[in-house]
Amino acid sequence: MGEAKQIKNLKDFSTSIERFQGGHRLCPGCSHGVIVREFINATDEELCVSNATGCLEVCSTIYPFTSWNVSWVHVGFENAAAAISGVEAMHKSLKNQGKSYNDKEIKFLAFGGDGGTYDIGFQSLSGAAERGHRFIYVCVDNEGYMNTGGQRSSSTPIGSSTTTSPAGKVSYGEKKHKKDLVAIMAAHRCEFVAQIAPGHKFWKDLVAKAQKAYAANGPVFINAMSPCPTEWKFDPALSMQVSEIMVDSCVCPLYQIEHNDEDFGYKLTITYEPKNKLPVKEYIALQGRFKHLFKPENAHILERWQKNIDAAWDYLRRRQDAGV
Repeated sequence: MGEAKQIKNLKDFSTSIERFQGGHRLCPGCSHGVIVREFINATDEELCVSNATGCLEVCSTIYPFTSWNVSWVHVGFENAAAAISGVEAMHKSLKNQGKSYNDKEIKFLAFGGDGGTYDIGFQSLSGAAERGHRFIYVCVDNEGYMNTGGQRSSSTPIGSSTTTSPAGKVSYGEKKHKKDLVAIMAAHRCEFVAQIAPGHKFWKDLVAKAQKAYAANGPVFINAMSPCPTEWKFDPALSMQVSEIMVDSCVCPLYQIEHNDEDFGYKLTITYEPKNKLPVKEYIALQGRFKHLFKPENAHILERWQKNIDAAWDYLRRRQDAGV
């Protein structure tokens, strides 16, 4: 296993070898590019990436151009985890037979959107994690099928207006709470599970978790929250501000869960605690998809939001205090 890449400060990091090039066609203000760039630049080791169909794929590989300066393969919505686990197994087999094309350590990654992860690709992700493949799955989570018109996914939060859960005279938008995929993947006994977000305050947290992921010997799942100016309906210049308020309101808590198979132990660690926890309404006030929630008849949805966020944050803190 190679040594972790030494990153002393942001200047060092920003001038290191670029593995996700600019010139892609992601929307102005899209967080996907920030997340991917920081995640794959956090190591100097060889990478092999499978990328499910979605915003990230269609905008970074418009033929004959590509932004990926690593080995990369495009697969369907549903099988990013199946593809990369197959590649990882093939590499292991060839290495055991002495037929590998090189002896370098290779890290195997999969990137998928929330549609391709929470919904369509969950079966292959669950199977790959259960088999114990040594791979890292990163879900770039913008809470909907943004590549195909902004339909709701099982990651879409309650009250959000989408093209398939529109708010109007008879509806306040999405009726279901967002699926807790981080908890579900932790229950698969993945070696390392974490939630990350882009932002000026959080890049070190993102890189530290990426390096833990690269050092793992088993399956890893990372949920990367990715504010979407186009479908969340906010000014693209506010992307990092939206991300930081998302974390400071505990809508997206930054934490990690490490699993030790030897003693069947779990350890949950909150990696960022807001000094002043902001109310949820400050987060949703920035986004057009939630503007109807400020009408008097929808006040109860805002109250449900706040209660759920407070309960989830309290649960994480109690688990951390209990060391489980």
